Amino acid sequence: SDWSADSWSDYGSRGNMETALGRAVPDGKVLLPVIFHTDHLFFYERFSAYQDYILADCKASEVKQFIAEYLEKVLEPSGWQAIWRTDVFQVVVGVVDVDYSSLKAVVQLSDPFLCESRDSSFTLKCMQELLELKQYQILLQELWVVYDESGEFDQTALAVEHVRFFYRWIWRTWDEEEEDEFDYFVRCVEPRLRLHYDILEHRVPSGLVADYQNLLSQCEELYGRFLNVRNSISTSDSDSEVENVSLVEGLKLYEEVEHLKQKLKLIENPQLRYVFGYQKYGSLQAKGLRTTGTKVIHVVPLTIAAKQLQLLMRDKLSPESYGEDVKMQFHNDPLTAVSACYEGDTVIIFPGHYVVDGVFCLADSVELEGYGLPDDIVIENRGKGDNFFDCTGDNVRISGLKLVQHDAVEGILNIHHGKTTLENCVLQCETTGITVRMSAELVMKNSDLYGAKGAGVEIYPGSMCTLLQNGIHHCKEGILIKSFLDEHYDVPKITMVNNMIHNNEGYGVVLVRPGPSEVKDASAQPTKDVKTEENELREVLMMLLFCMTVVTLLLFPALGNTQPTQSGDETQPTQCVQEVRQEHQPECVTDELERYEQAETSGRTEDNCEIANELGATAAKKSKMHKKRLSELGITEADENFMSQDIFVSVEGNQFKWNGKGSFGTFVF
Repeated sequence: SDWSADSWSDYGSRGNMETALGRAVPDGKVLLPVIFHTDHLFFYERFSAYQDYILADCKASEVKQFIAEYLEKVLEPSGWQAIWRTDVFQVVVGVVDVDYSSLKAVVQLSDPFLCESRDSSFTLKCMQELLELKQYQILLQELWVVYDESGEFDQTALAVEHVRFFYRWIWRTWDEEEEDEFDYFVRCVEPRLRLHYDILEHRVPSGLVADYQNLLSQCEELYGRFLNVRNSISTSDSDSEVENVSLVEGLKLYEEVEHLKQKLKLIENPQLRYVFGYQKYGSLQAKGLRTTGTKVIHVVPLTIAAKQLQLLMRDKLSPESYGEDVKMQFHNDPLTAVSACYEGDTVIIFPGHYVVDGVFCLADSVELEGYGLPDDIVIENRGKGDNFFDCTGDNVRISGLKLVQHDAVEGILNIHHGKTTLENCVLQCETTGITVRMSAELVMKNSDLYGAKGAGVEIYPGSMCTLLQNGIHHCKEGILIKSFLDEHYDVPKITMVNNMIHNNEGYGVVLVRPGPSEVKDASAQPTKDVKTEENELREVLMMLLFCMTVVTLLLFPALGNTQPTQSGDETQPTQCVQEVRQEHQPECVTDELERYEQAETSGRTEDNCEIANELGATAAKKSKMHKKRLSELGITEADENFMSQDIFVSVEGNQFKWNGKGSFGTFVF
């Protein structure tokens, strides 16, 4: 279902908890009765239920108490049937009472006895003995309410579903030890609930989901071991060496658990999960050369016409190009072909529209080549949540292909390390376009990239990027250069020649860098910058001198008419003032001074101060208006020397047109 249309709409529009529930449609013939269909609830239904009705602003230590109070209000204490489900059997039971404090129901077997199991060992007598061992009390989250069309038990089924979902997906065994000064819903429930629905909607990469599940399993296992060690210490009164060893082991386990908990919280945070919690490319392992040393040409599709094969042999597979012992292997789709590649292999793709659901992991130096025009060889990714291409090989080459991405979370091409050459390709993006990570290199030639909701090309510190005769358009930003880690990494090295960057929503090229206090070497600025700053400073000083002269004459007009009564040296200041007045003072200001000289002394000083303040305010206002006009035209004064930055190795022949905020911009933080 669509996120915006479904997951946020239902509960807010109802304004109450009267959610109508349907019946679950069974698959094939089943012995057991039909249950309520409750696993289809939207995000906002669960969000509102936990926030407004169940947990509110409770603390971690109060969770069970708040849930029990909620159940007392909405759960029918008896008279309803449910299916008790475990990993090995399902049996119909009748609920005769509910122990709210322990979140358990008191049940008895239904009459007639209805049970489904993997084997025939679960007889009526066996189930009776099992219930006796449990004192006929079953956890509510293990019960699925049997459907009743009267509507009398709808709220009961919904309440049981909320309890089951909470303990299955939200609650962690270590949550009770969370500090009570924090709101449990805000701190734990909301981020975990959002993550759960992001995963359901395929908005989280599969690799990150696997990482999260592995971390969760590890944390639960270590926390269980920590509890065992802690309990063994607390029950022992001796000060033996064994207890001291247990104490050290407990502290070590505690630190490991806390470390894993922090990792889990990073992934649960939607802003941080991709920054700190995900290093997917680390799992990409290169296969290297085959043991036989041979190289294989992989051809897609599996079957081709004889004439096409003849043309391929003539154009691409001559003995001079690949040698006499070259082997060929045919595949149904490009993803299968790439998965079968070793170091030095080539994949040749014939015209066609190939729809794949997965990630192209290029960990070896391989070449993907389209045999025809790019618009005729389309590879479309229908999978959600993952990259399209992940490149870590030393020398990867992709040419003559059109890549189309849909419903994605990550970019269309991610270069983690090594060199990737992209030539004569068309990239129709969904989120970010191409990302060049630290220590990676991209060479992009004669290609067209468009449609990215982020940057068309995102360049990290320490990387190299060569862009030759490309079109980058209709993206959020054309090229985004990240230079904010320059105290730890070298600035990226970028070559841009004859590119057309146009119709992007923001800037054509935008640089993200730290403020002046964080720049390492201010002396590295070009000579042109220094001269520009000197000219601007000279203009400011001239304006300041003029303003000071005007203020002096306004406040002390008698200086202009005082006759010298002392010797020559003492007359120089007055003469200097008169000279400055004659040189810099406009005629209108002179007339104004003559009028003010006739005013009273008490009013003169106050009025002249106001005039001086007005002059300063007017100058500042004009400066702001000047900057605003430049900004509206897409020109930023701070970016006059943008292309002189150290990051640009060569920049020539590029065209920038119709970019929303201008050709170049700088984001300073």
